[in-house]
Amino acid sequence: MRLDDYDNDINVGEAQGGGGFGGGGGGLLFGLLPLIGSRFGCGGIVVVLIILAVLGMNPLGLLTGGGSSNAPVTRTAGSSEGGNVRQVCEASPERRETCQAFSNAQNTWEKIFAESGQRFSPPGLRFFTGSGQSGCGAAQAAMGPFYCPTDSSIYLDTSFFDELANRFGAKGDFARYYVVAHEFGHHIQNLLGTSDQVRRAQQAAGQAEGNALSVRLELQADCYAGVWAARNRDRLEPGDVQEGMTAAQAIGDDTLQREASGRVVPDSFTHGTSEQRMRWLRRGIETGDPAQCNTFSGAI
Repeated sequence: MRLDDYDNDINVGEAQGGGGFGGGGGGLLFGLLPLIGSRFGCGGIVVVLIILAVLGMNPLGLLTGGGSSNAPVTRTAGSSEGGNVRQVCEASPERRETCQAFSNAQNTWEKIFAESGQRFSPPGLRFFTGSGQSGCGAAQAAMGPFYCPTDSSIYLDTSFFDELANRFGAKGDFARYYVVAHEFGHHIQNLLGTSDQVRRAQQAAGQAEGNALSVRLELQADCYAGVWAARNRDRLEPGDVQEGMTAAQAIGDDTLQREASGRVVPDSFTHGTSEQRMRWLRRGIETGDPAQCNTFSGAI
């Protein structure tokens, strides 16, 4: 995929602090909760969530990617928490590429919001290496990228892209851009109030129902990633869409559970099956319309 250089006014910085174990909604760790549940049962999941709470995190908010943003819905400029944009983005080729994808997603969604007369507030992008601190608590590389609704920022250790290619077999630049676009999708849900609605519904639901709501939230973020790609269709290159589909297939709950334990436990799904993730990503790519990403109505 051909992307322009990043804008100099994107909100980019280094995550502060270090150490710890935890993170925010959409992270790889919570994609692995079904694996924990399939092997150790509900008790294993409960233990993990208790540990997160002890470490100062809100497990429910992280599971949903939820929580409403109190930030004004206007565009702000400038980086924060760690140097200027170019210093942060030029620290490595992987960071530069991530900044380009992030900047493009920001410009794309700002235009989409303008089309419907809505004001847009961009998220932040915070890099960390190994560990760091987010508004949702501690962050660790093993979690993968995640979105924190508390400070409206995406947190990412670029070592995840090596794992994506080598462990999950999802190679290519578009596979990496899909990851960024998916987390950006969680920010869109935060701005629209969807995440907060899901969080409230989960508080009143049982575990299986809460997991099912999480699946719908994650699939919508996949669809939003597809919308971003569709709005940049002229930048796509041969093989890009397939790279995205390969990534979506590799991180489906059923595929991860089957590889980890040989068992598939649908009630423990939190992100959706491989088929569902590919289908909703494809819907976004084919329609380019956020209104077609309503995963909360009807079958998924």
